[in-house]
Amino acid sequence: MSQDTRITAVLGPTNTGKTHYAIERMLAHRTGIIGLPLRLLAREVYDKIVALRGPSVVALVTGEERIVPERTQYWVCTVEAMPEGMGADFLAVDEIQLCADPERGHVFTDRLLRARGQQETLLMGSDTMKNAIAALEPRAQFLRRERFSELTYTGSKKISRLKARSAIVGFSVENVYAIAELIRRQKGGCAVVMGALSPRTRNAQVEMYQNGDVDYLVATDAIGMGLNLDVNHVAFSALSKFDGRRMRPLQPNELAQIAGRAGRYMQPGTFGVTGEAQPLDEPVVDAITAARFTPIKKLQWRNARLEFGSIGRLIGSLEMRTEDDWLTRARDADDVTALKALRDMAEVEARVSTPQDVKLLWDVCRIPDFRGISHGEHAAMLEVIFGYLHDKGRVPQDYMARQIARIDRVDGNIDTLSKRLAYIRTWTYVAQRKDWVEDEMHWRGETRAVEDRLSDALHGALAQRFVDRRTSVLLRRLKQKESLVADVNEKGEVTVEGEMIGRLDGFRFRQDQTSSPDEAKMLRQAAVAALTPHFNLRADKFYNAPDTEMDFTEQGGLMWGEMAVGKLVKGSEALKPQVEAFVDDEAGADVAEKVKRRLQHFIDRKIAAAFEPMIAMSKDETLEGLAKGFAFQMSEGLGVLPRDQVANDVKALDQDARGALRKHGIRFGQFTIFMPLLLKPAPTRLRLVLWSLQQDLSEFPEAPPPGLVTVPGVKDAPEGYYTQAGYRLAGERAIRIDMLERLADQLRAEDSRGGFEAKADMLSITGMTLEQFADLMGGLGYKAEKGERVKVKAVTEVVPEAAKDVPADAPVMDTAADAAPGAVADEAAAASTDVPEASETETPVGEAADAKVEADEMEVFYTFTWGGFGNRKPREGGGARPQGKGGKPQGKPRGKPQGGKGKTGPRRDKAASFSARPPKKEKAIDPDNPFAAALMGLKKDG
Repeated sequence: MSQDTRITAVLGPTNTGKTHYAIERMLAHRTGIIGLPLRLLAREVYDKIVALRGPSVVALVTGEERIVPERTQYWVCTVEAMPEGMGADFLAVDEIQLCADPERGHVFTDRLLRARGQQETLLMGSDTMKNAIAALEPRAQFLRRERFSELTYTGSKKISRLKARSAIVGFSVENVYAIAELIRRQKGGCAVVMGALSPRTRNAQVEMYQNGDVDYLVATDAIGMGLNLDVNHVAFSALSKFDGRRMRPLQPNELAQIAGRAGRYMQPGTFGVTGEAQPLDEPVVDAITAARFTPIKKLQWRNARLEFGSIGRLIGSLEMRTEDDWLTRARDADDVTALKALRDMAEVEARVSTPQDVKLLWDVCRIPDFRGISHGEHAAMLEVIFGYLHDKGRVPQDYMARQIARIDRVDGNIDTLSKRLAYIRTWTYVAQRKDWVEDEMHWRGETRAVEDRLSDALHGALAQRFVDRRTSVLLRRLKQKESLVADVNEKGEVTVEGEMIGRLDGFRFRQDQTSSPDEAKMLRQAAVAALTPHFNLRADKFYNAPDTEMDFTEQGGLMWGEMAVGKLVKGSEALKPQVEAFVDDEAGADVAEKVKRRLQHFIDRKIAAAFEPMIAMSKDETLEGLAKGFAFQMSEGLGVLPRDQVANDVKALDQDARGALRKHGIRFGQFTIFMPLLLKPAPTRLRLVLWSLQQDLSEFPEAPPPGLVTVPGVKDAPEGYYTQAGYRLAGERAIRIDMLERLADQLRAEDSRGGFEAKADMLSITGMTLEQFADLMGGLGYKAEKGERVKVKAVTEVVPEAAKDVPADAPVMDTAADAAPGAVADEAAAASTDVPEASETETPVGEAADAKVEADEMEVFYTFTWGGFGNRKPREGGGARPQGKGGKPQGKPRGKPQGGKGKTGPRRDKAASFSARPPKKEKAIDPDNPFAAALMGLKKDG
């Protein structure tokens, strides 16, 4: 080191141009070295010098990157990677106050004490280092530089209230991500800068901020180390950080280092707090704004004269203490911790026998723990690398290839990509070391390519997660006060400057909800310019559209294709509903009126077509008196009236009046007066909507599925629903009213006093099982008496050869009916007994008897009698006592007796007397037929 070198300490707050001054001084010399605190800053300075002198004379050396041209004149390095013994004319160390840093301070202190340029040495940093530098380097001259712009404290503000060009500082990855996510939602997005990012990722993020794609930056305290950004305001989200061992509050000088990034060159800057950070105390604010801080009194130091005789001696030299009052021995850094861990490994101990082995081991231990894993895992990896270097002199190519291949993947989220970037930095560091791998250039290129790919992927993942590209682009155009170009495509998607911000649903603009309220307002204003003419064009198209393109929903909505364009509202009459159009105010009154008029035309025609028979009846001038009044009631009931509600009016109608009404399609049923044409699915669906409107229902009940005779009962159905749906609730199910009347026609033919069983036609009409039918009859006012009896199977009749000559007109006995009259409940029950058809083969009489015995199994049957509703009020639709046969109390049974043909006699028990199947005619018994004779014997025995 030349004794004639000029040593200058350039001290002062941030934004004083210290780094720029150092670059100018270095380029004034033939050769020079500058040491910077961050890999990111080194890359930034390298790019500046390359722009001034060209890449052929500028080197970049960091732990993971090494660009060294053959004719290198200027070396840009991280402080740890500064070459020693170069004899450069100029040497500079930036952020010299980091000599006091617990983690890296010993490296900066070593440069302060031992690194010198042949002609000039610059030490740049904070005023807090003045006394220490003066004490340790008496030859140093001091150059004070003042801040170019004013720095002002603005207090606490919410993140949502921070102005554009602000940087929010967090002190953990989780905190940074949480803030970035919040800003994306509220402000459209932000750039993210952290010390762990690769230069390529950081540069891409910074460029996004610098060119105005986003107006906010979220960063760690890495931005405090000389990064030059267009930041107007710095907001601290926290005032303490984890220093590797504990959480501690930030000192005023540390806060000032970060806050000073606000304001660039002559532009004033501000700083404050946000989030959960408490407002700064006044003394702290004064210290920051005036750049007056407590001087540093102790610098971190580690012995640089290492002894490599053995691992123990190396550790001893590293732990040597100093007697200098300004220096304090640094705590064990990661490299010393790794060395101590490897010392205790038997495999390492066996390999280390010479000073060269110890030196190699120390070099391996200096591989940084980029991955941030446990000390044990890091030491295990170092042990493998040391083993290869010691035994083979190189890290094998296949081993390097495997490690890199595992990392060379660009899928995954931000955390996954960040971890892979940290892993590749380890192998990048290995590849940068001289003679550690074969074909160094190849592996440096490989690791750099993987890092670039991962860096690009990480930048993309950060932008995707923390930037709403659409909003950021639009806000930039708005900020530049440029007119925005909006458009609407065929799908109704609304775009502004090519970015979709919503869609046009009918005549209403549905804006995406991803923007903040202020941004949403601005974007809507931009979209309205494009939507206004489109509203008019769409209204014209809608007005001329056919009715087939429109429909109504069961909740009263009005649709144009898949677009909701309005809804029905209650009118003065059920058949005269009004419409409410869904039209944005921006579309204008003319568009709204045109849409409303077209919707009214549609629903009026829909009602006219669906209720044409009823409307024609209401306009029939030939109807007079009671008939005209009854027609009015039918119109009010929308074509369906429960009979019990108009029983007196029906009785008052004479035959002429009824005939006139029947000509219009009215059917006078036992339970319901209705117009069958209006029970079709389309009129029923519309009738329910119109009825629901008149009833002021908040939720309209839906029409039953078309084509079903019965449907399950609807829980909590509003009063009158079943009638309007065309059904009557009876028991647990509801039956369609037209099919109910067909059933009623059959029930009138039965003896409802004496009791009867269900016939097959009754079950066929309802499509029910016998048990379901019994529940239905109970709902209609009948009593259902359940019973059991022997199920009798039909006996196969075998015709002997002698009987084949019987004349065709000879009388034949119905053996089944004669053997057990009334035993078969109904045709449906008979069909389910699995009785085979008459066999074409002969069966002996004995086998027939056995078949009869096997048929003695039980079956369930019901006997129905009219019970009325007693004190119970009938459910919706009312009840009607059956008319005709069995409808009135009878002294004597009417109709033909239930016994054999033409016979009279005492009544039989119910189980035998009332069969759902009509009694079959008796057949004449052929005395010469042995099968018939045997059957007669069985009957007598029974």
